[in-house]
Amino acid sequence: MLEIVAPFDGDTFRTIYTVRFHDAIYVLHAFQKKSTKGIATPQREIDLIKQRLAVAELDYRERQN
Repeated sequence: MLEIVAPFDGDTFRTIYTVRFHDAIYVLHAFQKKSTKGIATPQREIDLIKQRLAVAELDYRERQN
């Protein structure tokens, strides 16, 4: 998994995606960083990404059959 952090007009946006598949890229989540507790990504965002990664892996396997 790779995280891209991009500042834009005073705000910070993050996109997290995986490139672990040979011929596909799945965008799992993109959000505006609003944390008041430093630079850490909130746990709820991480949990959502993990859930979507599992769905993407299943989708990819099904498409290969």
